[in-house]
Amino acid sequence: MSEANRASFSITKTARRCTPFVLAVIVWLAALAAAHWDAAGRLDNLYLDWNLRSLAARLPPDPGIVMIDIDEPTLEAMVPDYGRYPWSRAVFGQLLEGLARQQPAAIVFDILFIDPQKEHVADDLYFIRTAAALPNVYFPMVRLSAPPQAERGNGYPLKELKNAAAGPGADPEARAALLLPLPGLSRTGRLGTINVFADADGVIRRYPLYLDAYGWHIPSLPVRVARDRGFDIPESASLMLTWHGPAKSYRTVSFHDVFTDLDRKQPQRPANEFRGKIVIVGTTASGLHDLKLTPLGADYPGTEVLATMLDNLKNGERLQHAPSWTMPAIAGLVLLVLAGAFARGLSPLPLGIGLLAFSTVLAVSGWASMIFGRTAMPVVSPLLFAWLYFVPAAVRAYWHERRNRQRVTQLFSRFLDPRVVKGLVEKGETGAALSGQKREITVLFSDIQGFTSLSERKSAPEIVDLLNRYFSLQVEVIFRHEGTLDKYIGDAIMAFWGAPTDQPDHACRALACAREMEQTLMRFKQEAGADGEQFDIGIGLHSGEAVVGFIGSPERRQDYTVIGDTVNTASRIEGATRGRCRVLVSAAVRAACDQYTFTDHGPVKLKGKEEPVHLFEPKWESL
Repeated sequence: MSEANRASFSITKTARRCTPFVLAVIVWLAALAAAHWDAAGRLDNLYLDWNLRSLAARLPPDPGIVMIDIDEPTLEAMVPDYGRYPWSRAVFGQLLEGLARQQPAAIVFDILFIDPQKEHVADDLYFIRTAAALPNVYFPMVRLSAPPQAERGNGYPLKELKNAAAGPGADPEARAALLLPLPGLSRTGRLGTINVFADADGVIRRYPLYLDAYGWHIPSLPVRVARDRGFDIPESASLMLTWHGPAKSYRTVSFHDVFTDLDRKQPQRPANEFRGKIVIVGTTASGLHDLKLTPLGADYPGTEVLATMLDNLKNGERLQHAPSWTMPAIAGLVLLVLAGAFARGLSPLPLGIGLLAFSTVLAVSGWASMIFGRTAMPVVSPLLFAWLYFVPAAVRAYWHERRNRQRVTQLFSRFLDPRVVKGLVEKGETGAALSGQKREITVLFSDIQGFTSLSERKSAPEIVDLLNRYFSLQVEVIFRHEGTLDKYIGDAIMAFWGAPTDQPDHACRALACAREMEQTLMRFKQEAGADGEQFDIGIGLHSGEAVVGFIGSPERRQDYTVIGDTVNTASRIEGATRGRCRVLVSAAVRAACDQYTFTDHGPVKLKGKEEPVHLFEPKWESL
């Protein structure tokens, strides 16, 4: 091979090995971009929600959190005495007085009391006085979405909001658009926001601890309650919610049942039903539209979202995301392994099975990380990028593998039986892998004797036709014994055993082939009639080490052949058959085929050999 050809071949080989890594880098950069733009998080949300539901099924809700629910039956039952909702706020004042007697830990309203009821001014005042007199009653507020200019003109001064904390650089004149409860309730300072923000897919998974407004920190309602109760409050801006059980898993009692029982002279409900508990007053009635989309369902009550946050704060439950670099790191590691495997020429099928197994392991690891480590791991996104890489890489590898199969078939179909070629292809062997090897083989030479006199009596077309008929029969014999046809040398045939496939019994295969070749010769002589009377052959066999490989020009013609002294010796042994017998073998062949019997022809001086070679004639009749 010329230097230019070697350089071209080297460049092509290097390019083929580098291509999987180039593709891996491109896919990894896409994963990095997805992580930067948080697109990767969206890919993992479905799997995350499945894990959150799995975790929720294992965690019962805190029994110290109870909900008094304005449900559909309550709305119907209250109509005769109090009219349709919203009722006079005296109803809530009476509820507070009745609950206060049981000494709950906190009473948290998940109902906005914003506008005064002009027709029930006295009832509003009664409710405000009752709530203000109780130190553990809390009310919600909402920050509205408004442009800064509108907030500066019409917003509420944050310095007048009792529970707002000024952070570093807070604007003392800042205002915010807030929906506040009645002024008397606001002045208690027991307020907190109930704003919750859904992720990009519309699902609520986090609850804000604080809302930032021009450097001011406005606490959420759960944080305001937790602060008074002495619960540990995280430093982060929001908390990923740890859900409990299915929807409506917190102990819930109907508002009407509680309200009417508190008004009885002889209550029928337990006297300490709410003692020491956090009581949330809210609504799940569908007509009041307080239903949220959460990992646990599309109609999850907003009151239960509030209860879940309070539960998390009370019991120190913390979920966290794995660091943002985890996704590109996992994806990069998988891509590197796959690229290395493809570069080494591994088949796509076992790689696909391996990637599928890794996907299962990573999915289980992500589940275990959530259940036992309370950490959300990225699983879907790194696997998506891994499969995004694998599919085109596998198609490319399959295409190259198919080309290699075709090349192997083309290379060996001239030398081997089709069944042997099929076996090589199925094993994924390549011409390069089978070339340039030292092998222990057996070489067979078969030469036609008496051909010269025959060619003098026949025309050229007749001679060619006769040889082709004879060679066709003998090649079938060689292939039947799984030998490799090396070449035709004039009127001689060269074949060998022991390559390209391993054949521990290569000498016996070659000897059996020689026997059948002799039998085929006898049949051919009979069929040829007068033309076959002087048609005879000599066969020589020798076993030994030889170099096996493709010899010739890669651009023009290459032959799969063997070179070495073993080949020369076999050829000389065939030449020694003249005047002795049809088949002669060396001592190496005789030693490997002890099931045969042989006639000893003694040491014979062969052409080109300094030392005589001990030759033997196999005796077929002994079998």
